[in-house]
Amino acid sequence: MDIGVLTTSISDESLADAFAYLSEQGVDAVELACGGFVGDDHLPQEEYLDDPEAQTELQDRLDEHGLYVSALATHNNPLHPVDDRSQEADRELRGAIRLASQLGVDTVTTFSGLPAGGPNDEVPNWITAPWPSEHREAHEYQWDVAEAYWSEVAAVADDHDVNVAIEMHPNMLVYEPRGLLRLRELTDDRIGANVDPSHLLWQGISVTEAIRLLGDRDAIHHVHAKDTTVYDHNAREKGVLDTTPYTEEPERSWLFRSVGYGHGEKFWKDFVSALRLVDYDGALSIEHEDSLTSAREGLEKGIDVLDRAIFESTPDDAFWAE
Repeated sequence: MDIGVLTTSISDESLADAFAYLSEQGVDAVELACGGFVGDDHLPQEEYLDDPEAQTELQDRLDEHGLYVSALATHNNPLHPVDDRSQEADRELRGAIRLASQLGVDTVTTFSGLPAGGPNDEVPNWITAPWPSEHREAHEYQWDVAEAYWSEVAAVADDHDVNVAIEMHPNMLVYEPRGLLRLRELTDDRIGANVDPSHLLWQGISVTEAIRLLGDRDAIHHVHAKDTTVYDHNAREKGVLDTTPYTEEPERSWLFRSVGYGHGEKFWKDFVSALRLVDYDGALSIEHEDSLTSAREGLEKGIDVLDRAIFESTPDDAFWAE
């Protein structure tokens, strides 16, 4: 496995400076954002798509610093009920798939999106319970929308030999592993998971069991490394479905944290071991969203933890079992 970084947290740096900095920190891979909520500061599609000269320059910069691209990222809502919103997200996603293919990158990370609760609504509706019954009916409608859209996108991805790695994220239709597997079964194997433990942790999902569930079905296309702390004194009073702004840290039930600041080194070693058990050997792409520290400090401390957790060699033969 390799240590990677989603470069959005240092998007104030030029691409060249970001690559130089990450290489100095011992990073192997970069995940480059090219649209949606994550922005496109380091990889604007209009500058790189269908431009062999710009793509060659990008590859030369990567080679100069000993880096490779683990995935392109475009996180948005292609199932948004407002046409302008969904069409923009769809253009970004399809463009990212095409650009990934042109760059020789095999994965695009994204969200599943979230429809409204019915064909006449204008606001996405995250449904978390089947009762009253109109919520169950709305949820069924949402899955019909998702199946139609993602079946089409999966075919486009297959045409370009690119996998789509969906981050399981609350306020999206797919926010947990069984939902991810449901979408995969409704479409095809081009649709898989971008396993981000931070979103699973605050929902009370066992990350290692989620990895085994998804990995046993070859459904892991990419992995994020991001931590979360649940603050029990708040969660005991209001639970973890917390709408408190992220900037009001002392009042929240949970916060995203730098790798190692939500869960200790043993967790991350178990995380890496679970991934090895399902034969994942790609990048662990650090996504910094810790409001208690700077991006550089958070990245550097996370790199330090992962550097001690990852295996750099392949396993020897089990001579003791012979």
